[in-house]
Amino acid sequence: MIRGALWLVQEVGEGNTFTKEQLRDAFPGVSQADRRLRDLRPYGWVIHTNTEDASLMAEDQRFVEAGVPVWDPAARRAAAPRKAITAKQIQAVLSRDDYMCTVCGIGSAEPYLDDSNQTAVLSVTRRTSVLLDGREEELLVTECKRCRAGGGGQVVRADEALAEIKNLDPGDQRRLARWAERGRRGSTALERAWNAYRRLPSEAQEEVRNALDA
Repeated sequence: MIRGALWLVQEVGEGNTFTKEQLRDAFPGVSQADRRLRDLRPYGWVIHTNTEDASLMAEDQRFVEAGVPVWDPAARRAAAPRKAITAKQIQAVLSRDDYMCTVCGIGSAEPYLDDSNQTAVLSVTRRTSVLLDGREEELLVTECKRCRAGGGGQVVRADEALAEIKNLDPGDQRRLARWAERGRRGSTALERAWNAYRRLPSEAQEEVRNALDA
């Protein structure tokens, strides 16, 4: 991929065309050289065939625009296509976050207080966390569809979180410290029962409600 990018920039030039034969001649002994050029597309490189440009012959391709300088390791890592979040990761994050949105606190399928006709849909998304020393890290968090659309949790800053914690009264600070040591938020028996109830399918929820009314 890197050799192909350099060849396009140094030998072909933006706006110019090349043929598959020229590509094979440029990289003798390299199998599927055309596929290696296609690998540049996720990095913003634009290469047209006759499918995108009707003026081209079947054998021709046009180098339209260079993208990320993939020969620069730092630039390549920064622009690398992200891997999909796996089902196992999603389940682990939802469980860690007690199946509640980390921005507004609503649970899955709960109605919003300001719109009882709309219920929360949770998903796991990527967010950027800024550490106290200024470094950035990516983390996975649970958010509802409304908060995700509003972008309320795009960047999480450690200095802002620390300021919020210091504004708590001493008792709440000690309680939060215990949560941090355990690695999860504490919850009351009522909260645990509610979380167990709302994870039930609708038929089972109705059975529980009937049992409570009996």
